[in-house]
Amino acid sequence: MHADTDTLYYICSVIQYEAFWLHVLVINALCARVFFSLQVTMALIRLLARLSGYVHLKQGLECLGASSQSKRLQQHTAAHSSSCSYQLQPDCLELSYGGLIMHFDYVWLRDHCRSTSCYNSKTNQRNLDTASIDLNIRPSKSRVDENNLFLTWPDGHITRYNLTWLAQNSYEGQKRSAVQPRILWSADIYSSAKVPSASWDKFMSCDEELKNFLNNFLLYGIAFVEGVPPTLEATETATQRVSLIRETMYGRMWNFTSDFSRGDTAYTKLALDRHTDTSYFQEPCGIQVFHCLRHEGTGGRTLLVDGFHAADAVLQRTPENFELLSHVPIKHEYVENLSEHRNHMIGIGPVLNVYPWNNEVYMIRYNNYDRSVINTVPHDEVRRWYVAHRQLTAELRRPDNELWVKLKPGKVLFIDNWRVLHGRESFTGLRQLCGCYLTRDDVLNTARSLGLQA
Repeated sequence: MHADTDTLYYICSVIQYEAFWLHVLVINALCARVFFSLQVTMALIRLLARLSGYVHLKQGLECLGASSQSKRLQQHTAAHSSSCSYQLQPDCLELSYGGLIMHFDYVWLRDHCRSTSCYNSKTNQRNLDTASIDLNIRPSKSRVDENNLFLTWPDGHITRYNLTWLAQNSYEGQKRSAVQPRILWSADIYSSAKVPSASWDKFMSCDEELKNFLNNFLLYGIAFVEGVPPTLEATETATQRVSLIRETMYGRMWNFTSDFSRGDTAYTKLALDRHTDTSYFQEPCGIQVFHCLRHEGTGGRTLLVDGFHAADAVLQRTPENFELLSHVPIKHEYVENLSEHRNHMIGIGPVLNVYPWNNEVYMIRYNNYDRSVINTVPHDEVRRWYVAHRQLTAELRRPDNELWVKLKPGKVLFIDNWRVLHGRESFTGLRQLCGCYLTRDDVLNTARSLGLQA
């Protein structure tokens, strides 16, 4: 049985692609300080040597080539990296790189040029006027090398794109990657992880301690600082280490005392069910901070539930319910009429907010107390929404998803209010609590400035 040149070319390209990723595997393992046994090491060396021989065969086959080139009229392959090839389609450029097939509109490619005349790398802002680009533009020349794609436009301007950058910023690349890494957790998962709290002294003076704190916060949606002086002022100082404090109609820092210790009979306040705060804001507060400054009594534990974990359970079991919860707009409302002031807040949005390109949940707006009249969808869809909402509620109320934490003086809790629901069990005695809301943008900005993905 004989194979033609194109078939052999394809086979060798596949082998070289596998060799490329085998190199990557070995390098990553060494970087991670994973050491192989002598037998495994020698086997890898022999395999790489054989693969290198096939790569040389492929390079020789390229020289045979006029007929093969005509068959691949607009197919282009990097001379030394068969893991990259591209094709100029009528309406877009198709790029195959690192096992990913991507498509780039020609206007997009011209608009995102990173040359000095088109982009200011110091301010990370575009210089090019997008409205000046011909919507029918198409490159007049193109080529690739091992790391870059080069496009020459009709006016002679040359755009150079790093292939890794294109893969990271393509629609196809974004579809299979998370905007923000996270660990979905139940009570057992979080407890078993033994996530450390930040130490107050190091937290305030050491950027590495702050980075570790924020990394835990991004992964789990909650994080703690221990050893904070039990005062309103110290709590404010700790929060400002992370972000600006968000001013709301409740003020900047809030501090309230509940005293149920008077009299002979202990008073027990009813527990609040799990919820997210400020669901009636058009943009709910991103982070909530709690610090129990004093408690002379019993009970009062804080309940925490990972809303993303519950949402993922709905997605895995009943995708159509997840779809409803992420698309049906619901109103939440807060009305307060007092002699000295009035408030009327309305926030509108689905219970689950997702990035449409990868279905990644970035916010859950769940508060059964403040949910307003459902009048934004027809009756047949309302019925299905109630079924979906009931399933999500059941997940949020599963006992194995409930993490109970006893707040005490010196222990400050940061909660991602877009992800983690909170509540409180009943308590007796005198209890003093302070806290505030933080601006989400500034928290994420602090995390990114420390090198974290957020």
